[in-house]
Amino acid sequence: MTSLLQARRWPDYAFAALILMTAAMTWRLYSNYLDYYEQGILLGSAAGLIWLGWFWAPLRWFFPVCGAVALAAIALYQGELARGQTAFWLKYVLASQSAVMWMCVLFFLSMLMYWVGMFKRSATALGIASGLAWAGAAMAMISKLVRWYESYLIGSDVGHIPVSNLYEVFILFCLITTLMYLYYEAKFSAKAMGAFVLPIICAAVGFIIWYTFDRQAHEIQPLIPALQSWWMKIHVPANFVGYGAFALSAMLGVAQLMVAKGWLVNRLPSYDTLGEVMYKAIAVGFLFFTIATVLGAMWAADAWGGYWSWDPKETWALIVWLNYAAWLHIRLVKGWRGNVLAWWAVIGLLVTTFAFIGVNMFLSGLHSYGGL
Repeated sequence: MTSLLQARRWPDYAFAALILMTAAMTWRLYSNYLDYYEQGILLGSAAGLIWLGWFWAPLRWFFPVCGAVALAAIALYQGELARGQTAFWLKYVLASQSAVMWMCVLFFLSMLMYWVGMFKRSATALGIASGLAWAGAAMAMISKLVRWYESYLIGSDVGHIPVSNLYEVFILFCLITTLMYLYYEAKFSAKAMGAFVLPIICAAVGFIIWYTFDRQAHEIQPLIPALQSWWMKIHVPANFVGYGAFALSAMLGVAQLMVAKGWLVNRLPSYDTLGEVMYKAIAVGFLFFTIATVLGAMWAADAWGGYWSWDPKETWALIVWLNYAAWLHIRLVKGWRGNVLAWWAVIGLLVTTFAFIGVNMFLSGLHSYGGL
């Protein structure tokens, strides 16, 4: 621990101080409204944010900037939700739904620029694409924070963390998947990977747009009784780190298979680099999906009196877990590499997608409240 602290520099400590001051202010204002579990989540979140900022330097500006912009939006509301339709900056930029629409535009533009950069082998275009991806992630984060506040403007009994329905979790998926990709992009100096990763994010964006205008899903609704639990605050985000990592790995699997065919060889990172990033993403995703599954079982015991009931959602979550456990076992223990694992990652995304959406659409059970 001492060596870890000695390795820190002043930006690390400045970021940690900012997070701790924010947590202290939040505690002072709202601790009386939080139970012991929620107080623990607040402290754990502060520690987690500090660790993330120390682990990856760009987050030291990403989180404060998003927080500052969200606070500016909150101030514009002046305690009245109706101002979201009259105040210029809220209506067109900073209200949660406006921020989501900007997120959608930025991700589509980012995908187009990644394609241009890859095919033209243009470092400038790839740099612009990466910047647009950062901007899209920022708007996703801002929309989350502002929507959280908006839910409390509707009523104290309505207010909740915005991870309770498909609309909200798809935005979370876009945010987490983008940040994970940007980390690997920087670590491996491989911006061209974005030409394959952004399409899966834009597929989620397409769903958000359809779900918004066809189902009016952006409207904030009270939580159903099954979701009125502090478990939701930790189970859902952990789950979506897993989903985001598995989606990212599948798209890199597609890129690896194309390189193996001799396509885009001079425009994409090497075959081995794509395989290495795919492996690292699955390892991280598996860890968080395991944590989410354990948390889900504990939530089930708290809500329904049993850790496991072979509900369709639980069963398919187990299938997803076993799939990626086998993938990691084959790679680490048996030493497999190459196209087999790439195909496995691609097919794994289909399994994961059914577990995430298909179960809610076609099967009924204790988790049927998540349907379309």
